[in-house]
Amino acid sequence: MKIEELPRSDAVLAVDVMGADGGVETVIEGCVRARAAGLRAHLKLYGREDEVRTVLEGRDLTGCTVEHAEDVVTMDDKPTRAVRHGKNSSMWAAIGAVKAGKAGGVVSSGNTGALMAMSVLQLRMIEGVDRPAITATWPTVKGQTVVLDVGANVEASAEQLVQFAIMGEAYYAALKGKERPTVGLLNVGEEEAKGHALIREAARILREADPDMDFRGFVEGDDISGGEVDVVVTDGFTGNIALKAAEGTARMIGGWMRQALMTDMRSKAGAFLLGPALQHLKSRMNPSSANGAPLLGLGGLVVKSHGGADADGVASALQIAEDLAVHPFQEQIRSTIAEVNARLAAKDDAANEAAE
Repeated sequence: MKIEELPRSDAVLAVDVMGADGGVETVIEGCVRARAAGLRAHLKLYGREDEVRTVLEGRDLTGCTVEHAEDVVTMDDKPTRAVRHGKNSSMWAAIGAVKAGKAGGVVSSGNTGALMAMSVLQLRMIEGVDRPAITATWPTVKGQTVVLDVGANVEASAEQLVQFAIMGEAYYAALKGKERPTVGLLNVGEEEAKGHALIREAARILREADPDMDFRGFVEGDDISGGEVDVVVTDGFTGNIALKAAEGTARMIGGWMRQALMTDMRSKAGAFLLGPALQHLKSRMNPSSANGAPLLGLGGLVVKSHGGADADGVASALQIAEDLAVHPFQEQIRSTIAEVNARLAAKDDAANEAAE
C-alpha cells in the first residue's frame, strides 16, 4: 500500500532555539521568515521561556508554542557530557518531543556531536541501519547533489556504505520529488578495478542486492560539482574533507571576485552594471540557501542547521524539515533496507547450502 504524504498543516516541528552562534534571536527570526515564506507546520519552540518570549515580542510568528527548557548545550560541550548532564536542555527536550510523538521532526542549530549522541540515545536507529549519516546539499552545474556521509563516521564498512546509499536515495527522492535518483560511490577513479577492496565490495552489493536502485558505479571528486549523479556516497572522513575543501575554494573565489571588482573605478563601474548577475551568482553560492542537514538512519527526523547560519539559513532548515516530516521517506528507507538484507541473507543461505 502506498503511503501518502501528510497535510502540511498537520505537521509539527520541535525547534531547539538555544545553542546557535547567533543566539535565540537568529533562530526566532528564521522561524518568522519561514512562516512568511509559506511554512505551515506548527512550531514548538524549546528554550528558556523568558528569553524566548522576550524575542517573540513584536514579531509576527503565528502557529507556535513555547516549551520551557532551562539548560543549554553549548558548542564546547563534549557529547558524553551533554548526554550525562543535558537532560534538562532544550536540545534533549526537542528530541524528546519526536520520541513521544508530539512532533514529526526536530531542528537544532546546536552542537553537532551532542545532537547526534542525544538523537541516537532517544530515537535509536532504523532496524538494519548501523550508524546515522550526515548529509550535505552540494550546488552543481546541473542543480544540487546530496553527499553523505560528511562527518558522522570516520570509517564505514561496505555494508554501511550500502546503507548510506539507500538512505541518500530516499532522501533525495523526498527532497526533489525524483522517483529514481542516480547514485554513485566516491572513488579515486571510475574504472571497476580502482579503489580499495571495501569500496569495490560496496559496489558489488549494491548491484546485486538492490536492482531497483539507479546505481551508476564510481564517481570522482570533480564529478560532484559536475552533477554527474544525484547522490554521492562516501565515508565521513573523506566526505568531510571534500566538503571543507569545496567551502574553502568557494570563499577564496568569492574573495578574489570582490578584490577584482573593487580594484579601480573602471572595475567598480563594471560591478555596478553587472549588479543583477552578480547578485544571482551570490545567491547560488550562499550556503544559507541549502542549510539544513538531516541525520539519516535515525528512528525519527532530526535536521541539523549550521550553528553559524543566519535567519535565512534557519528558515531553509525549517522548510527542509517540513518537507521531510510530511513525506514517507523514513518508511521507504525501512522497507528498502529490509528488502536488501533479505536478499543478502537468501544469497548467504544458498551459498551455505551449496557448500554442504
